[in-house]
Amino acid sequence: MKVSLITVCFRSAGVIRSAIESVLAQKGIDVDYIVVDGGSNDGTVEILKEYESKFAGRMRWISERDEGMYDALNKGIKMAEGDVVGILNADDVLEDENTLAFIASSFEPKVDCVYGDIRFVRGESKKTLRYYCSKRWRPWMHNWGFMPAHPSVYVRREVFDRVGGYKLGYDISADFEWMVRLLCKARVKTRYLPRSIVTMRLGGKSTAGLKAMLKLNRENVRANRENGYFCCLPMMLPKYFFKIWGYIFRRT
Repeated sequence: MKVSLITVCFRSAGVIRSAIESVLAQKGIDVDYIVVDGGSNDGTVEILKEYESKFAGRMRWISERDEGMYDALNKGIKMAEGDVVGILNADDVLEDENTLAFIASSFEPKVDCVYGDIRFVRGESKKTLRYYCSKRWRPWMHNWGFMPAHPSVYVRREVFDRVGGYKLGYDISADFEWMVRLLCKARVKTRYLPRSIVTMRLGGKSTAGLKAMLKLNRENVRANRENGYFCCLPMMLPKYFFKIWGYIFRRT
């Protein structure tokens, strides 16, 4: 089984090496690595050129202006040639050298999507500050703003033909809206993987202050409503109480 892994980036020269190295280190798997850059001028493109030969034809990249992260993701999906498609953010790393092989082996004949857990760290530290466990997620939870950890989600490529890609009308929550369509509306067959898939650095657009948090939740409400599910802003609050447990019950 071939896995297409997509990294989108823009001016990511300071962090993208670690992401690329974690893909390059993968063992026992045929990787189709795709990088979609938004036209960076900070040295990101030079780094991509440097690593291209190290992948021996298994890495492809483009650098051009786009309409943001979700537009770039849609470009990467169209370029994908693997049986399964996943995403690795430019400032994240795969958990270990066997991650993609483990994911590929987890796709039983009737399984269209797998998802697992992710760890949050600060900077280059390996100490887990928060552990995002997707084990107890159920489809009804999307009404309350809960979703499996998006960077841990891998789907069969043909699923995008049925479900579609990411909607460009969202600034922060296009991933949430896509998973409402994928996991709740389309009800694809899923499998939970009881392990961390990705190590993420703390930070990001969705956690950049109260204004961003409010925008995220408003977009989550909109995502539910656009897909025919009842939702309102107060229903987004309980998830923050559960989020605290990820900091308390950390896994190393």
